[in-house]
Amino acid sequence: MDSYEQTLWDQLVDEALQLSTDEPILSSFLHSTVIRHHHIASALSFILANKLSDTVVSAISIKEIMDEAFESEPQLAQFASYDLRAVVQRDPAIEIAITVLLYLKGFHAIQTHRVANWLWRYNRKALARFLQSRNSEVFGVDIHPACRIGKGVMFDHATGIVVGETSVIEDEVSILQNVTLGGTGKECGDRHPKVRRGVLIGAGAKILGNIEIGEGVKVGANSVVLNDIAAHLTVVGVPAQVIGRPDTQMPALTMEQDVTADQPLPEQK
Repeated sequence: MDSYEQTLWDQLVDEALQLSTDEPILSSFLHSTVIRHHHIASALSFILANKLSDTVVSAISIKEIMDEAFESEPQLAQFASYDLRAVVQRDPAIEIAITVLLYLKGFHAIQTHRVANWLWRYNRKALARFLQSRNSEVFGVDIHPACRIGKGVMFDHATGIVVGETSVIEDEVSILQNVTLGGTGKECGDRHPKVRRGVLIGAGAKILGNIEIGEGVKVGANSVVLNDIAAHLTVVGVPAQVIGRPDTQMPALTMEQDVTADQPLPEQK
């Protein structure tokens, strides 16, 4: 583990120990999910496997797959740590980090996808498809295993998020519920959006086609984006139109979704 990952893990264990003292009825649960583990990868494998298992594929089998992925590619656990930190920093409802690890389905969905993507890249596509299906059924988030997701990504509330096969989501992006990164029809090949660093996508937005959402863009809730958006602009509407600029270079970090407060472009003043 790198130093940040170790520091975060120590914090998670401390929080679990405190919660087990405060709420003894949760002691067994907290011991099984956090305290008995030695790092975030092991805890994630256990937590996700128990959530994703079904009557045919056991939690033990899924945990073995996840343990293999985390051991083969340590970056998966590092990225999970950055994702967890992102939620703690951006979501005012989160008071302690362990809440994200144990309960937040947006976080769980992204980490499940990371393992599915690892399987996909190693040509274990049947297993990747299985995890995609369970991810959709359990967490309400449908992410194609081939899509690429960076670190420090937050799916807030998460229900109904759909991410297509050739989508790219770069580092430090925040996406709210019912967002679609989709295609525009039956075209093949590279057909899904590329979302650059620092982008904030409001609830219900639909971004369709092989288009680029530039760094630091803010997409207003329920907007439909069909064309490239240059960096550091705010767009809203159906179809989406540029209405100004965010008041920060990285709107994903502030989570300020009120587009009416953004700066007008010079020609709009």
